[in-house]
Amino acid sequence: MWVSSLASILPLVVLAFALPSKDCEHQVKEEVVPPRGWTIFGPAPSDHFINLRIALPQSNFNLLEQHLYEISDPYHERYGAHLTKEEVEDLVAPHPDSVAAVNEWLSSHGIQEEDISRSSAGDWLAIRVPVWLVEKMLDTKYHIWKHATSGDYIVRTTSYSLPKDILDHVELIQPTTMFGTFKRLKSTIHSISPTNSQVQAQNQPPVSDPVTGLTVDASCNTTITITCLQQIYNAVGYTPSAHVGNSVGIAGYLGDFANRADLQSFFEDQVPAAAAVNATYNFVSVAGRLRFLGFSSWLTLSKVVSTHKIPLTLAWSLTSILSLRSWLDFMLSHPNPPLAISTSYGDDEQTVPESFAKRACAGFAQLGTSIWARFTTSNSTLCVPQVPAECRSRSLPETGGVGDGDPDPATQTCITNDGQNRTQFIPGFPASCPFVTAVGGTILFPEQAVAFSGGGFSNYFARPSYQDAAVQGFLNKLPKGTYSGLFNPNGRAIPDVAAQSDFFRVFAAGQPIHVGGTSASSPTFTGFVTLLNDARLKKGLPSLGFLNPLFYSTAASGFNDITVGNNPGCGTEGFNATVGWDAVTGLGTPDFAKLVKLVT
Repeated sequence: MWVSSLASILPLVVLAFALPSKDCEHQVKEEVVPPRGWTIFGPAPSDHFINLRIALPQSNFNLLEQHLYEISDPYHERYGAHLTKEEVEDLVAPHPDSVAAVNEWLSSHGIQEEDISRSSAGDWLAIRVPVWLVEKMLDTKYHIWKHATSGDYIVRTTSYSLPKDILDHVELIQPTTMFGTFKRLKSTIHSISPTNSQVQAQNQPPVSDPVTGLTVDASCNTTITITCLQQIYNAVGYTPSAHVGNSVGIAGYLGDFANRADLQSFFEDQVPAAAAVNATYNFVSVAGRLRFLGFSSWLTLSKVVSTHKIPLTLAWSLTSILSLRSWLDFMLSHPNPPLAISTSYGDDEQTVPESFAKRACAGFAQLGTSIWARFTTSNSTLCVPQVPAECRSRSLPETGGVGDGDPDPATQTCITNDGQNRTQFIPGFPASCPFVTAVGGTILFPEQAVAFSGGGFSNYFARPSYQDAAVQGFLNKLPKGTYSGLFNPNGRAIPDVAAQSDFFRVFAAGQPIHVGGTSASSPTFTGFVTLLNDARLKKGLPSLGFLNPLFYSTAASGFNDITVGNNPGCGTEGFNATVGWDAVTGLGTPDFAKLVKLVT
C-alpha cells in the first residue's frame, strides 16, 4: 500500500532538480509528543505520496467573527443579515504577501501553479507530493506509525520546520503531526425485537410529563418513532412546505452510507405519505472518495423528522479527521448548501493538534456567517448555517460520558496526550468548537440524561460570551473543589442542547432494529431546526443560521430543562443534569411549539 510507481513521481523529480530550492534557515513550526498508543512501525517509503494541505493566515478573521456574532444575536439590528459567500471569502482571503511568499517557496521546490489546488477563498492550498520531497520542504522525517488498539497505520512526523522567511505566512501544514483517528461517535446497534416491545406497550396508558404537560404513547419508552418525536417535542400536526426553498443535509464519513431500500422500508413503516411518492435524497460525494463499507441508519433521521417535503442532501467525505477539512472546503465552495446540516463524527479534542482544531473551527464560523446553518455532535454537536449524523459538534459526537470515548468505564484511561500523563476529563472535537451547536443525549419520557451523553469543557477554546451566564450559573452550583483539575472551567462548555438518543426504530437490510447513541440525537435535533427554518421561510424571514447566541438568549425558554441523570466516566459520576444549563444536556430538549413562536 506504500509503493508508488517511479513514473508517477518523475515529473516532480525533474522539476525539483530543475530549480534551486530556497536555501534558508528553518525554524520549528510545530511539534508534538507521540500520542499514547502510537508507535513507530518503520520509515515511510520515500515514494509514498502525501496529500499535503497548507493553511495561509486568514487576513480579517476577527472582522468575520464580529459579523457572525452580530447577525446571530437576536438583540442586534443586523440579526439574520447573513453575508454572501463572496463577502465571507473576502474576509478570510490571505494577504497577498503571504500568497506570494508561499508561492515562491513552493516554486523553489519545483511545485508550480498547475500542481496546486486552492480553496475558494485561497486560504488553503493542497498539493500531492512524495515523502522525500515533503521531508526536504519541511526539514523533517516521516515514519509509518501503528496504533496498538485499532491496528491502524498512518504516515506522520512529530515535528516540522519552515524557512524563517515564510514562517508567519503559513498557519499550519497537515498531515504532519495529526494523529487523530476520526471516529463514529459511539453509536450502538441493539439486536432487539422492537415489534414485541411495541405490542407490550399498546395496552399501557399514555405517559404524561407533569412539568411540560405533554402526553406521549407508552410505547415511546421502549421504541422511538417519528410519532414519538413529534409527541415528545410538541410538534404534532405541524406541516412543512415544499415550496419555500428549505433544505437539510447530513455528512457521512468512514464508509458509512445510506441505503435507499432501507429508507423506503422506514417510510412504509412510519411515514406512508413519503413512501407513496418514493421520497429519497440527493447524494454528493466529496473529493470523489466514497467507499461502501457499511450502513448508517442515522442518515434517515433528519429526513423523516423534517418530512419528505424538504429536500435532503447526503454528502460523504474521506476517512480521517482531515476529512473534516475536505468537507468544509466543499461546503464553503458550494453555491447553495443545505440550510441545516447534521454530523455525527469526531475525536477526542486532545488527539487533534490545537492549530488544526482552531483553523477547522474557523471554517465553521465562515459557514455560520453565510446564508445557511449546520450541526455537529460531540456527545452531540451542531453548527449553523448547520451540520453531521454521528458527530460531536454544529450537531454532536457521541462519547462515553466525560471520558475518552471508551464505552467501558473499566478501560477508560482519561489520560492527557501531552506527555505529562495527567488524569483529565476528555472533551470532544469538533463539538468543542464555539461556532457549532453540540447535542447531548436523553432517554425515556419524562426525559432524563442518558449516561453516554458527552459533556464538559474545552481545553482549546475559551468559553464564548453567549455562554457566560448559563455556564457560570452551573459552575457556581458545583460543590467547591468538585473534580478540581479534571476540567477547564474557563473552556467552551458542551453540549448546548439535547435530544432523544436511544431505542430508535430503523431498518437495516430490510429488517427493523433498535439503535441508540448521540449519533441519533444530532440528526433528530437538526430535523427540528429544519422545521423552524420552514416556519421562518414561510413568513419571509431568513433561515436561522448560527444558533447558539439565539438559544442562550431569547429562545432559552423554548427548551425543556432536563434535571435527572448524569454522564459518568474517568472513574467518576461525571456531571449531573440540573436546573438550568448543565454539562450533560445543555439547555435541554426542544419544545417545538414554543420555539416556533420565539423565532417567528
